[in-house]
Amino acid sequence: MYYVTKIDELLATMPPHYISSADGYTQQRLIDRSTGSPHMSVSIAHLAQKGHVEPLLHSYEVSLYVFSGRLAVTMLGATTLLAPDHCLVIPIGTTYTLRAFDESAHWLLVTSPSELDDGRRQDTFFTNEKMEEFDAVLPDVRDPRNQHAVHFDPTSMDLAKLAAGADVNAPTTSPSMATALLAYSGIGVKMLIDQFVGAQLHTMFVVDYQPTAIAHPHDHPFEETYIFIKGEVHALVDGNELVLRPGDVLWAGVGTDHGFENRSGGLVRWIEMQAPQPPSQHSYRFSREWEHLAHKLYGDH
Repeated sequence: MYYVTKIDELLATMPPHYISSADGYTQQRLIDRSTGSPHMSVSIAHLAQKGHVEPLLHSYEVSLYVFSGRLAVTMLGATTLLAPDHCLVIPIGTTYTLRAFDESAHWLLVTSPSELDDGRRQDTFFTNEKMEEFDAVLPDVRDPRNQHAVHFDPTSMDLAKLAAGADVNAPTTSPSMATALLAYSGIGVKMLIDQFVGAQLHTMFVVDYQPTAIAHPHDHPFEETYIFIKGEVHALVDGNELVLRPGDVLWAGVGTDHGFENRSGGLVRWIEMQAPQPPSQHSYRFSREWEHLAHKLYGDH
């Protein structure tokens, strides 16, 4: 089971339960229970110039990845400034507020599990409390007190740069394995959101496909959502060929076989989310390995 949609800012609206507690806030819901996903909701959120969202908390886990503008998130006794390519985890039951500055802010919003829509249960609660606001400060990813914020540096996907060794005194880089790049078969994977920054129910990471890179059809025991941001990639999903470009969104459910191939001469990049978090073993089931076993056991029959 899979679902394909597109990012379209004209489709963003204010969620009804935010109307009396927010100013300038809108969302375009991309993936949720109505599209087949019980484990995650994915939206593009917008906060207008000087807009704000009053104190609230959720019964689900939240992560944010800022695309443009600047967003101030106050929670846990501090205000974190999220600029483009910064992301943040908001743990379940954590009260927070949002505010924008002299420009609008746009970000990727992920919740896990998916937001409730059955009309019987509530999952978002505006607390009406007075929260002290602090000076908004960009997260220092080298500071061990930073528990929930991450910065994606596009140069971190450059294998040649990583092969030369990292400068441990670089002001925006942690020298730990948390910044490692997984690279194989022309594919680079950079983890952003996982248990290292407090997420328990979902992950988020950036994927690069170099020209000619290919991932053969496989499936997972978890759901995945892909937000395509650069280049053009061919996908084979449940036997159907798709061509995906910036602004396209793909959701693949549990057991949906899928593979990707970069047939272009340029780089392909997307942001990917998984929920629930992958198990320690057997995250991937590659079709061709099991087809090989069937051939060994049964031949061409």
